[in-house]
Amino acid sequence: MEVLRIATAGSVDDGKSTLIGRLLYETNSITTDKLEAIQKASQRKGIDFLDLSLLTDGLIAEREQGITIDVAHIYFNTSKRKFIIADSPGHVEYTRNMITGASKAEVSIILVDVRNGIMEQTHRHYYIANLLRMPKVIVCINKMDLANYDENRFNELQQEFLSFANQIKFPEQEIYFIPVSSLYGENITKTSGKMSWYKGPALLDLLEKMEIHKHLNQAPTRLPVQYVIRPRSEDYHDYRGYAGRISSGVFKVGDSVTVLPSYQKSIITGIQQYETQLTEAYARQSVVMLLKDNVDISRGDVIVKDGQVAEPKKELVCEICWMNTQPLVSAKTYLLQHGTTQTKAKITSIDFLQSPGTLETRQASELKMNDIGQVKIKTAKPLAIDSFKENPSNGAFILIDEHSNTTVAVGFLIR
Repeated sequence: MEVLRIATAGSVDDGKSTLIGRLLYETNSITTDKLEAIQKASQRKGIDFLDLSLLTDGLIAEREQGITIDVAHIYFNTSKRKFIIADSPGHVEYTRNMITGASKAEVSIILVDVRNGIMEQTHRHYYIANLLRMPKVIVCINKMDLANYDENRFNELQQEFLSFANQIKFPEQEIYFIPVSSLYGENITKTSGKMSWYKGPALLDLLEKMEIHKHLNQAPTRLPVQYVIRPRSEDYHDYRGYAGRISSGVFKVGDSVTVLPSYQKSIITGIQQYETQLTEAYARQSVVMLLKDNVDISRGDVIVKDGQVAEPKKELVCEICWMNTQPLVSAKTYLLQHGTTQTKAKITSIDFLQSPGTLETRQASELKMNDIGQVKIKTAKPLAIDSFKENPSNGAFILIDEHSNTTVAVGFLIR
């Protein structure tokens, strides 16, 4: 059964935790003891309904303040699909948490409170979804019960959201709008009779039928080599396998391939997954690849199909989100981790800082925590990296402080 990874985002009191709790409750994904605990907690708060938001606010501070602080991963499934929800915080000061939480997701669910409308934080959430090249975005206009399920208000917010989205939306991205009431379960797992004017699917139905991973298999083929397998056995004296996880594209036995950055060429003679012999392998599969020639390959090299070769780069123009309390300044050296490759890298310049909420840019001499900006980086050795726009699975990297070994930034190659 395939897995759909979802990132959720919403401003304070938009009802994100309640929406997730409603999904869990109506798909019977809550254990009996957990449900009893939620019932008792709801009674202690003096309310006569289940406070489903308590299911996701795991930290004491989250429960006390009624906000999401840390990224939580929530698992549930239906008869059609498994789901993993990365429940990310919505506050501006937790931008770095939002990006890390959403980094592996195929779809983003952005909540909007029908009363408050589209806010700067809504723009920020969509900006991050776009930054991460999310192929699917679902905008849930929540708390429709507090607007008397008004169709005109829903249409107004939809148009307002699109007026911002159209400034940065990439052509392949699909945006869906659903009017919901998380508190009462309207349009969450089944369509609501109170909003008969809405002709689209309920949220769960859309998530179950959504096509995923298609963009990964259509992207250029990339296999970052994790490990070279050379058994110490006379029975496998000539065996040489290249193990790794295919980041994008489809490899087939018989394909002509090139090894980067050395540009050595060979032909795939076998693809193995445990004891199974495959004729082809797809993105996100971990495999061992066998080649016709004994070419010099080591960890960090990338195997690509001929005709889809990315020219290795040492000078990068990137967009980065700074995640450290110590600001980023030009000329400092870091370790850059791209796939299985690690190399020293220097920030040669900070081009500008951009506000995700307003899209305004300004000059800056440093990037502070949660800032997003464009920088230039020079690496010690060439990287087989694609632009994030063309191939997100091979266009991202992290920066590491070489003294503390702390991850200080996540970056996306522009060119």
